[in-house]
Amino acid sequence: MFYHVKELQFNARVSKPDPKFARLLLEQFGGSNGELKAAMQYFVQAFSAKNPYPDKYDLLMDIATEEFSHLEIVGATIQMLLGGVNGELKNASEESEIMKLLDGTAAKEDFIHEAIINPHFGVLTGGSPHLTDSNGIPWTAAYVNANGDLTVDLRSNIAAESRAKIVYEYLMKFTDDPSVKETLRFLMTREIAHYQMFEAALATIQPNFPPGILQGDPRFSNLYYNMSSGMEARGPWNQGVSTQLGETWQYIEDPLQQVLDTEGLTTLTPTGTDRTEKTVKVLNEELSKLRSEEITSATAEIDAQWSTYDKSGGLINEL
Repeated sequence: MFYHVKELQFNARVSKPDPKFARLLLEQFGGSNGELKAAMQYFVQAFSAKNPYPDKYDLLMDIATEEFSHLEIVGATIQMLLGGVNGELKNASEESEIMKLLDGTAAKEDFIHEAIINPHFGVLTGGSPHLTDSNGIPWTAAYVNANGDLTVDLRSNIAAESRAKIVYEYLMKFTDDPSVKETLRFLMTREIAHYQMFEAALATIQPNFPPGILQGDPRFSNLYYNMSSGMEARGPWNQGVSTQLGETWQYIEDPLQQVLDTEGLTTLTPTGTDRTEKTVKVLNEELSKLRSEEITSATAEIDAQWSTYDKSGGLINEL
C-alpha cells in the first residue's frame, strides 16, 4: 500500500523561471538514469527478493518508494522552472504574451529552437513534465534491470546510483539558480547514500562472487589478453593477484599465438590458480543447493499468502 503525503521530502524551490534548464532536467524525470527508472527497477527487483531475503525486500521497497519521492521533487522543480510559460501557452488568443515572457523575438526563437529539438516538451505537454528524456525520447521499461538474482541486481543498482549521481553533477553546471542547485545537491547526495546501502546489502550475501551461482572455468578466469598494440599498460587488473578469486593474473602477450598453440584454447590448462574442474563442480553443487533451499523453504511457508492482517485491517506480517 502506498500512502502519498503532499509535502515534498525536500523543499524544492526556484529563484526564477528557466525553461531551458527545465528541459535539461527532464533527463532525471524520464531519462535512462532518472528517478522513475530507479524507482521501477528497485520495485520490480523486490518481488523475487521477498521470500529468500525479506530484509533486502524491505530495503528495495524503501529505496524504490524514496525514488518516487525524488521523481516528485524533479517534476515539481520542472514545473516551477516553467512558471509563466504554461499559462501563456494556453493563451491561444494572444500570441504576443509568450514573446514578452521570453524577453523578445530572439528569446522566442531560442524557445522554438528548443522545441524543434524536443517538440513534445512545448507542443504536446503544454510545457509541463513529460515522461521523456531531455531530447524527447519516451521513457521505456527497457531502462529497468531486474535479473532475479540479488547479487546481480544489487550490482546493477550500485551502477545505477553511480550514473544518476554523475548526471546530477553535470546538471549542476548548467544552472546558476542557488535554490535549484540546493535541490540537485540533495538528490545527488541521496544517490551516494543509496550506493552505500546497496553495497552493504551485497556484502551480507555470502558467497556473492561470481554473480549468480555457477563458477567460472579455471582455465580462463585469470587470463588478461593484450588485445591492442602501441601500449602495454600494466596494473592490478593484469598483474599480481585477482581481487575476488585470488588467482595470479596471466598476461597473454600474444593472444593469437596462444589460440593457435592450444587449438582454439581447447587444450589450455589452468595456470596461476588452485581451482580445478573438480573444485568448481563442488562449489557449483553447494551454491546451487544453498540458493535453491533459501527460495524453496521460504516459498513453501509464505507464497500462498503475501500478507496477513488483523481483524481491524492492520498489517500483522508482510514478510
